[in-house]
Amino acid sequence: MGISIRAYARHRGVTDTAVHKAIRAGRITPETDGTIDADRADREWARNSDVPKTGTRAKAAKVAVPEGGTGVGGDGPAALPTGGASLLQARTVNEVVKAQTNKVRLARLKGELVDRPQAIAHVFKLARSERDAWLNWPARISAQMAAKLNIDPHTMHVALEAAVREHLQELGELRPRVD
Repeated sequence: MGISIRAYARHRGVTDTAVHKAIRAGRITPETDGTIDADRADREWARNSDVPKTGTRAKAAKVAVPEGGTGVGGDGPAALPTGGASLLQARTVNEVVKAQTNKVRLARLKGELVDRPQAIAHVFKLARSERDAWLNWPARISAQMAAKLNIDPHTMHVALEAAVREHLQELGELRPRVD
């Protein structure tokens, strides 16, 4: 058998309303007879409350912020430690995730981020356009070059086309890295 809710409130230096709220929120657990085991309730209160309150002065709780990606390209917050996390730790992780999400939204609104599939499709379209322009170049220029060099236009066209195709083949072997 423990102590009454009012006695526990005096023990904690808080109002009995605060103790009732803690019970309803599940931060502390009363005994089956409705009384409070002060030692156990103190541990639960400290573990499950934002800042433990004693009297009118609040002491700041020290919590290790989970490590993990905190930047836009990070992997997100690390998993919570095993063995049960306190309410404060869960809220801290939640705030970190909210901050990361807001940072990404802001970057998108500022135009600092682009849609990856759209960017890849655009680069592919530009590369194809460049390739087609190079493939058409020998047909446009070979007659003029042949006239200046006094050689057969067909021979010049075949030589230019072979050189352009060889060069495009070399360029096609390059694999751009898209992260």
